[in-house]
Amino acid sequence: MPTLGVIPARLQSSRLPEKLLLRETGRSLLEHTYRAASRASSLDALVVATDSSEIAAEVKRFGGAVEMTGEHPSGTDRLAEVARRRERFDVLVNVQGDEPEIDPAAINLLAGAITGPDGRGTGAEMATLCSPMTDPAAFRDPANVKVVCAPDGRALYFSRAPIPFPRDSSEHPFSEQGGVPENARLHIGAYAYRREFLIRLSELPPSRLERVEKLEQLRALEAGCTLRVCEVAAHACGVDTREDYNAFVARHAARAARSGS
Repeated sequence: MPTLGVIPARLQSSRLPEKLLLRETGRSLLEHTYRAASRASSLDALVVATDSSEIAAEVKRFGGAVEMTGEHPSGTDRLAEVARRRERFDVLVNVQGDEPEIDPAAINLLAGAITGPDGRGTGAEMATLCSPMTDPAAFRDPANVKVVCAPDGRALYFSRAPIPFPRDSSEHPFSEQGGVPENARLHIGAYAYRREFLIRLSELPPSRLERVEKLEQLRALEAGCTLRVCEVAAHACGVDTREDYNAFVARHAARAARSGS
């Protein structure tokens, strides 16, 4: 199943303007992400999808592949435009442009959840990631999206609420003890799609639960999608703020010092 990695990239960002072009490490944030994603063995090709001439120029500068798209309200819609053009690819993996430290193994895990080990497909139409939760404050925080899964790894529900809720425990999330269930999982917003399902998903209106929780992945569940959730121990942090970027620059400098480069 031919697999395409797509980095949807827009120039403006509300919290850190033009962050993908920041280059205090000597390379732009976008180039770091592109280089990391290109190491994923599951990808047959990798492209940056953008409506920005500045972004396109930067990708061409560092030798990456770029595809111009129209303006879109979400990265999923931009990905779907690419999917409509790239008919030879069966699977598309959405790589966030502001994740310069993304682990190629996570990309391989996502793609493999759809292609299967033999490349014939698993029956999943969409895949995403999760990691274990242990911090009570993080479990309660609505900014952290939680996911509950069936034993076979299918997503059952995503919520900003603390789920699953341990009703009979003295350490439920809102008690003074503030417990976290053993099977609590943090959703990580990385996705892979079957091409046909991605196109269909982009044509659907926002669903009832999506409008309530403001979570686009609920549209997929309400549409009957088989959504596979892959667990990772941890996931690289995205760069949303100046503080995030400064921390990335510091980590990059430390790695360079250790390697002597």
